[in-house]
Formats: sequence, structure tokens, C-alpha cells
Amino acid sequence: MRAWDDLYPLPVPPSWVPGAAVGILSLHFIQKLLFPYFWADLRYLLKVVTYGLRVEVYRLQGRVVTVLDKFVKLAEKQPHKPFLIYEGTVHSYQDVDRRSNRIAQVFLQHEALKKGDTVALLMGNEPDFIHVWFGLAKLGCVVAFLNFNVRLRSLLHCVSSCEPKILVVGADLLGTLEEILPNLQKDVSVWIMTKDSTLPSVHTLLDKIEAASEDPVPVNRCSANNLKSAVLYIFTSGTTGLPKAAVISHMQVLKGAAGLWAFGATAEDIIYITLPLYHSAASLLGIGGCIELGATCVLKKKFSASQFWSDCRKYNVTVIQYIGELCRYLCNQPVEGEKNHKVRLAVGNGVRNDVWREFLDRFGAVKICEFYGATEGNICFMNHTGKIGSVGRTNFFYKLFFPFDLIKYDFQKDEPIRNKHGWCEKVKKGEAGLLISKVNAKNPFFGYAGNKRHTEKKLLCDVFKKGDLYFNTGDLMVQDHDNFLYFWDRIGDTFRWKGENVATTEVSDVLVMLDFIQEANVYGVPVPDHEGKAGMASVILKQNTSLDLEQTYKQVVTYLPSYACPLFLRVQEKMEMTGTFKQQKFRLVDEGFNPSTITDPLYFLDNSKKAYVSLTKEVHEMILSGKMKL
Repeated sequence: MRAWDDLYPLPVPPSWVPGAAVGILSLHFIQKLLFPYFWADLRYLLKVVTYGLRVEVYRLQGRVVTVLDKFVKLAEKQPHKPFLIYEGTVHSYQDVDRRSNRIAQVFLQHEALKKGDTVALLMGNEPDFIHVWFGLAKLGCVVAFLNFNVRLRSLLHCVSSCEPKILVVGADLLGTLEEILPNLQKDVSVWIMTKDSTLPSVHTLLDKIEAASEDPVPVNRCSANNLKSAVLYIFTSGTTGLPKAAVISHMQVLKGAAGLWAFGATAEDIIYITLPLYHSAASLLGIGGCIELGATCVLKKKFSASQFWSDCRKYNVTVIQYIGELCRYLCNQPVEGEKNHKVRLAVGNGVRNDVWREFLDRFGAVKICEFYGATEGNICFMNHTGKIGSVGRTNFFYKLFFPFDLIKYDFQKDEPIRNKHGWCEKVKKGEAGLLISKVNAKNPFFGYAGNKRHTEKKLLCDVFKKGDLYFNTGDLMVQDHDNFLYFWDRIGDTFRWKGENVATTEVSDVLVMLDFIQEANVYGVPVPDHEGKAGMASVILKQNTSLDLEQTYKQVVTYLPSYACPLFLRVQEKMEMTGTFKQQKFRLVDEGFNPSTITDPLYFLDNSKKAYVSLTKEVHEMILSGKMKL
């Protein structure tokens, strides 16, 4: 009997195959060892390049395709698909398209709006915010999103800085409107989202919407000439002073809208938006991201930690948006079946490492998609690998498309360090440096509306060579040896609290309006187990006066957003200054709000009592232990 091998001889591979196999395996292990993020980086970079090429192809074809254009196409392609779910009511793509057409028709008939005119929008989270936004965009207007937390003087400043022809106000913000109405510029036409009004010279919108046509307005009204033209103003406190209107172009809206797609979201996803729509995260990344995907979003009037997961289960939410504080609030909720949900992606920024880990432990296999990006900035980082604590990752190719650097910064002089030749110097890996991004044709900086001085202030000239130009983000970052980037701190006169930027000069200006305060030095102090920094004000009293705590409380809650009201007060006899005659903040920040080590009188804003109370050792301990709610 012949052997089996004689009957069916096995094929002998060529001599080079084993060597090639060993070589491939060796390359694989070398790549894993030396370049562990190669494939993740490549996938992410290909997405960025693909999106950029798509926009460039449109441009070469002579087409300017905006996010609004994409929405209108989707309303034709999938008219009955839910676009917006609000308080249980479903608004399809067609519903939103038609109602925004009605609003466009109202303003076309009743107001002499020209293409490029500005309309300010003061509304909370509700479907009509989006209807008004889209309707005005269909008329070619620039829409200014006003922060509904801002009051009185600050709000009047915001309105005047963007020079609107019209101010549209939500029905639940009529009280805020009444506060500013007597001092509002007379040439601003005011419209409110009601059917009737007792306010003088104020137009009603709801009654006119019902009577308006659903027909689209002429296409030439909304067609964009180029992607660099302004489409929105979004207010940011920036680094100093009152809020500034950041100019947002069609290109920036497109980039923001691509964020969810870049993180892996699809048309089948349901996105839960609890952040305020006046914020770029909710409007550009959230609403814009839904349009980019052709997905559905669930809009919440206001974030509620107790209702968050029940809403996610009710609406089968798969993608959530967050800021760092939001994640902490969820982690502080009682444990109750949190892993019973379909959420797979959480997209946002500002979450601390410990909260990140606790969030994953508590709420299951949710991919945290942390990113970094300033509203008005020209640089963005996305953590596509899921590295805990990192805002993103860079490499040689990414820097080719989006050139940036981290430079040395002098904290005492509050300015970048320049060497003897006058050039800025880059920090080493592992060191904190000021993030700056190069301004060029591909990555422009559009500045602020109506304020050339503030626009110029955000730019750094002659950084590494004569004539170069960089955007100053105002943020300190660290790049580690694996090229991961980490947010370190803010510089200048700004700190973050409750997910918002607080401009210290704005708070100081409100405090010194009191007739017993001579000077106020405002800064942020860290509080254990809280994101960002809580506001603290060191005040100098005028001669022969005393601190009126009741009047101080009324002043800050009347003139400042709730997140900007200083939680702590410190009364000093003398204001310390730096060598360049600026208020000294660093020592005050280091000393914090501990009554055991500070001999000056200290006070705490107790929201439960609606008053400033003496900051005793017992109150201090309750704050540190979390028993006292901030």
C-alpha cells in the first residue's frame, strides 16, 4: 500500500515565504512596540483628509455646500425621519424645514432684512431656537447666539457689539428683556415668541408664524458665496473683560459638524443634547453633527442629573454630549441600574481623570471621546484613542495640516518668554507651554465682531521668524513623550467654572460699582472634587466704610450670571501688585479659601440662604467634604 504522501504530495512553499512571514511578524511587533498608535492615527488622519478633500472638490466644482444646504437636502431625502425630539414631541426633518420656512417668510414680509444683516437670538433650549436660527440663515442673515445667563449691562454690551437689526427673545426670557428694554438701542427691532404682548414697540412672532407660508424663500437669499463668510456670532468671555462675539464662518460650522462623524457616530445614532444651544458644543457639534450624519437628536430644556439615564433609556440614546462638570454630577447620583442603556459614545471636554475612570466603572462600556477646541480658535484636537486624561494626540502629519506649538510662558509678566533675539521658545515634552496655532489661508482666525483691538490681542506676531502669525489660545498644554496632549490651565484673567469661562475683569467691574468697595481682585481657586475653579474676590474697602454683605449679594446675583458670582470673598487692607503694576493673583490662588491659614475675614456665598455668610472652619470642612453644595 502506497503512503498517503505519495498519493497526495503536499505542495512545498517557495523558499522566500517563511522569511517573508517572519519579516511581516517582526514588522508587526516592531510597530506595536515603537509605534503603538500607528493604525489609530492613520484611520483618524484619513478621516480628516477625506473630509477636507470632499470640501475641496465642492470648491473646485464651483459649489459652496453649507450645513444648512445639507439639512435642506436631508429634508427632501428623508422628510419623515425624526430630526428633533423635545419633551416627547417628534419633529421630523420636514417639520423643521417647513417651520423654519414660515419664520423666514415672516421676516421677509415684516422686516427689511438684507443678506448679511445680523439678528440676535436670546432663547433657551427649545425647538423654536433651531427654527428661528435656520429660518434666519435661509434669509442669509448672520445669527448671534446670546447667552441667556448674561444679564443687564453685560447683555446690553453683547447686543450692541454684534449690531443686530433684530432681537428675537424666547417667551421664558421676557423678564430678562424687560430689564434691558429701556436702554436698548432704538434701531433694534424686538420680536418675542408669543402671540400677544403688553410691552411697548415689541412685535409678536407666534401669531405671524401660524399665518405664514411654508414655501421656501428664494435660494439666492441663503446661498453662500464662500465658506469663509460669517454665518454665526457665538459669545465667549475669552481672556479679559465682557463677552466677545466670535465670528464663526461656514467653514468652522462644517468642521464642528464633522466632529461626531470623526468619532464614529452614524446616521442610526440618537444624540442627547443637554448643553445650552448658545454654546458651540451644542449648536455646532450637536445640532450640526446630527445634520452631517442625517441622525436624530433629543433636546433637553435643561440638564438634569436625576433624569439623565431615564431619558437615555426612554429615547434609546446612543451618543451623549458632556462637559466635565456634567460627568461629575452623574457620578454623584445614587447608584441605580446605570448600565441599563444603549449609550456607546460620550463626546465632550473637560472631564478629570478620576471622574473619567469612575464614569466608565459606573456606566459601562461607553467610549469617552474627549476633544479640545476654542469657539473662535483655528486648532482642534480629538482623543481618538481613548487615552484617559488626554484631549488628543498629534503626530508629524497632523502638524503639517494644523501647525501648532507649545511655547514658554512667563506667569509673573503674563506674556510669552522671548530669548535675546526676540523669538519665542518651544517647551520640551512633558513641560507646560502656551498653545499657539499658526494662522494661514487654510487655518484662518476670523476674530471678533466689532472689536478690532480684541482680535489683534489674540494674535502673536514674529513668534519664530519675522512675519509669522499665530493664534494665542490662552491655554497651557502639556505634550508627553507619546505625543498625547493634556490641558493644563488657563492663563490671564479667565478661569472656568460650571463649564463656562469667567472673565475676572467683568466680575471686578460689577463689585467696584458698590460704593463701599475701592478695589476688587478676582481669581479662581481649586475646590476638591470639582471641575475648574470657583470664583473668589479679594476686596479693599473704601475708608470709613464696612462690607455690606446683603448689598454685595444683591449686586452679584443681579448683574452676573450664576456661574460668575464669586463664591468666596476675602477682605484685605492692601492690594498686592506685581512688578508690572498688575494685581498679584498667584499667591492668593495658592492660599485659597482656608480660614485656618488666612487671617483676613472670609465669606462664602451660601445659595441655600441666598446670602454671603462668614466662612468658618466648620463651613470650610463642609465644602471640602461635599456636604455643602456649590
